[in-house]
Amino acid sequence: MKSRGFTVILHKEEDMYIAECPEVGTVDQGDTIEQAIAGVTEATRLYLEEFSLPETSPRFVTSIEVSYA
Repeated sequence: MKSRGFTVILHKEEDMYIAECPEVGTVDQGDTIEQAIAGVTEATRLYLEEFSLPETSPRFVTSIEVSYA
């Protein structure tokens, strides 16, 4: 069994948490952050059982601050 780390982006829409895995394109939602992460984890696992991803180097996430008028 293979194992690989992926990025999860979380945001809240009204009363639901949305979790997205940008490397794969899977998305799920939940009433809590934990439920959303568990859902996108399962969706990603199921996706990877059907489709393979090319090997890539790790990605790093950071934030930036932008000033604008």
